[in-house]
Amino acid sequence: MMKCLRVGLRLLTALDLVTMLRPPRERFEMPEMTSAGAKSRVLVIEDEILISMLLEDMLAELGHEVAGVVPRLGDALTAVQGEAFDIAILDVHLHGQSAYPVADALIERGRPFVFATGYGERGLPEKYRSHPILTKPFARDDLERVLNTLKA
Repeated sequence: MMKCLRVGLRLLTALDLVTMLRPPRERFEMPEMTSAGAKSRVLVIEDEILISMLLEDMLAELGHEVAGVVPRLGDALTAVQGEAFDIAILDVHLHGQSAYPVADALIERGRPFVFATGYGERGLPEKYRSHPILTKPFARDDLERVLNTLKA
C-alpha cells in the first residue's frame, strides 16, 4: 500500500514528495514545446485518482491543459460529445466497466485518443489495436512520446 501524507486538502504520495524535493530549477522551469507543436487540451478519462492526479501534473509539465478528468463511463460518454478538448487519454476500465463504448464514440467523432492500460496491446480487442497505448506504469517521457504520435 502506498503511504500518503496529508498536506492541506491534498494527499501527497511518495512521488509527489520526490517532485517537491527536486532542485527549484528543475521544478519550476517552463516546459519546452515539443516538435509536434502547440499545447493541447487533454481530456483525461481515468477512474484511479492517483493516476489522474499524476496525469494532470505531467500534462501541465509538458505544457498541455487538462480539459477535464472524468472517472465514470456515463460521464465520459457525455464528455466526448463536447468540443472542449483536442486529445483524450482513455483508461480501458472505468470502475469495472469496459470503456470501449467511449473509444467508439471518440472514433465516430474523429477525435484522437490514447488508451491507458496495464495490459498492453494484447489486452485490447483487435479493432482497437491501431490506437496508441500508454502502458501503465508510465513516465513523463512515455506520455510525451505517445502524445506526439497523436499530434504528428
